[in-house]
Amino acid sequence: MLIVMDKGATPEELNAVVERIEKYGWEAKPIPGGERTAIGILRNKTPIDPALFVDMSGVRDVIPVSKPYKLVSREMHPEDTVITLENQGKRLEIGSGKLVIMAGPCAVESENQALEIAHAVKEAGATIFRGGAFKPRSSPYSFQGLGTKGLEILAKVREETGLFIVTEATDHEVLDLVEEVTDIIQLGTRNMQNYRLLRRAGQAKKPVLLKRGMWATMDEFLMAAEYIMSEGNDQVMLCERGIRTFTRHSRNTLDINAIPYMRKESHLPIVVDPSHAAGRRDQVIPLAKAAAAAGIDALIVEVHNHPEKALSDGPQSLYPEQFVKMIDELKNMGMEIG
Repeated sequence: MLIVMDKGATPEELNAVVERIEKYGWEAKPIPGGERTAIGILRNKTPIDPALFVDMSGVRDVIPVSKPYKLVSREMHPEDTVITLENQGKRLEIGSGKLVIMAGPCAVESENQALEIAHAVKEAGATIFRGGAFKPRSSPYSFQGLGTKGLEILAKVREETGLFIVTEATDHEVLDLVEEVTDIIQLGTRNMQNYRLLRRAGQAKKPVLLKRGMWATMDEFLMAAEYIMSEGNDQVMLCERGIRTFTRHSRNTLDINAIPYMRKESHLPIVVDPSHAAGRRDQVIPLAKAAAAAGIDALIVEVHNHPEKALSDGPQSLYPEQFVKMIDELKNMGMEIG
């Protein structure tokens, strides 16, 4: 349920509503807005009678929320969420109208490799560097990442280039380490329904990039985001990265339909990963352009200076010159790169 307060409601009136909610054992979630303040009611096990609040001073309306994902829902939060990153005096907004570009290698392999790619993607227009320090792989014999050494390299990349950093946390212990270093914590497709990890991410003080599971329905995806937000972290981004279908002409199928659906259902920023959707570099730029045209907030793209030698996901990684071409083509579409 959502309790909408009058525009001029006083702090005392707001507190009275919160106290009544808590009196019944529920949780009150104030949601400030540009034109109003609303209060969401969480953790109620049965329907709530609107009459409990409709006559209270300062209350304008009481709206039932029909979605199981309450905090994620646009019913609860009509205005788009904008996530703000700040570092070294620089400020970046995700969800404010510009197309934000996250780019870098699938895995951090060395300091020289990471810095060379970071400088190249920054010059082309990226503002966030992506690179895995810890890599969950399908095979136990594949490169698993440099671990804490990779985090040290990512910190060096941020210091030297000024790029913000996003990297994946694969478990609780890793998330503790990642939270100290990164600007955005990524939770990968394999962990979308790792509920303990989702709750831990909800306690983090950094934004979370949540990737959709490769077999997940949209309701399951949005409920995973709800787990994070229910713990207090409302800085969540939804990342569509392709789902498993019967096709063999690409690794996964990019669910373009999901973009307008998420925009309608949720207020959270939308990110698309065309690299993991395609699995092959010749499809990455067309998919990136299609996603941008569908109305997303950010792209996360794999770029490698020597993809033929990459230790992870080389076939889907763009060469730096291809990344420049992608940015140019996005600009030619009228996209403002942020």
